[in-house]
Amino acid sequence: MKGPLFYAKILLFGEYGIIKDSKGLAIPFNAYRGALKTSSNLSGTPKVSNKNLQNFYKHIASLKTNLVSFNLSDLKKDIDNGMYFDSSIPQGYGVGSSGALVASIYDKYANEKITVLENLTREKLLKLKEVFSLMESFFHGKSSGLDPLNSYLSLPILINSKDNVEPAGIPSQKEGKGAVFLLDSEQIGETEPMVNIFMNKMKNEGFRKMISEEFATTTDACIEDFLGGNVKSLFGNVKSLSKIVLKNFKPMIPDAFHKVWENGIKTNDYYLKLCGSGGGGYILGFTEDYKKAQKSLENYKLELVYRF
Repeated sequence: MKGPLFYAKILLFGEYGIIKDSKGLAIPFNAYRGALKTSSNLSGTPKVSNKNLQNFYKHIASLKTNLVSFNLSDLKKDIDNGMYFDSSIPQGYGVGSSGALVASIYDKYANEKITVLENLTREKLLKLKEVFSLMESFFHGKSSGLDPLNSYLSLPILINSKDNVEPAGIPSQKEGKGAVFLLDSEQIGETEPMVNIFMNKMKNEGFRKMISEEFATTTDACIEDFLGGNVKSLFGNVKSLSKIVLKNFKPMIPDAFHKVWENGIKTNDYYLKLCGSGGGGYILGFTEDYKKAQKSLENYKLELVYRF
């Protein structure tokens, strides 16, 4: 048994903002993927994954909702027979490892599932997002449901607000100098502690004001520029966003990268932003000249995501 592939995701814009109902833009990232497999002789990582699935099964079986029902007997039987999630998606890196797992379980075991092939109305998208949010809360405590939605549909998703999500057409990649890339912090990040720090900061009126006035407005402008292909304007807005994040989200940026972050803003060689909740994992980079950014960041591992 080998299930269909589900891909990683990258939240290009909107980390933390989407918790507070501002815009977000997520794209599938096909370099990493996962699928359900079965083995009669489990050891190592597959064995750990199977154990996780046993716990995840209990979570799914305990869900009290009219939104979805699952074929629990088949799920239990498959887990008992050695099913595991075979994934190349790094965990704790902000690229949706649990999202791909949730998508694969829904795809295989949900009764009357919503499929990618049908007409995806806003109602259906919201229902999917809500179902995924309930499922993924097992991993993160609180989930927007966006990572599994992105992985399940394998489409760019534009989040206008909590109750308004839609598939987005992103400009096709050009063979230009500019790029979006991932910078490997070589540290694992945990979502829940980072979200807790954010929620505590939100109790402060000044921070709340900064989120709604500076952070959300600049994020929205970046999304508009990206979708509209306004590259010049995009880099101006990404630079502003990078400054806002450095000033207000320091705990989410690994200490070793504060200087690297500042250096990008100072030299204009690249601009960094959080990828997911931060605290480790990947950091997202934007540059008008990828070769220049590579030279500036020659001591770090970079991965190309998108070309301008």
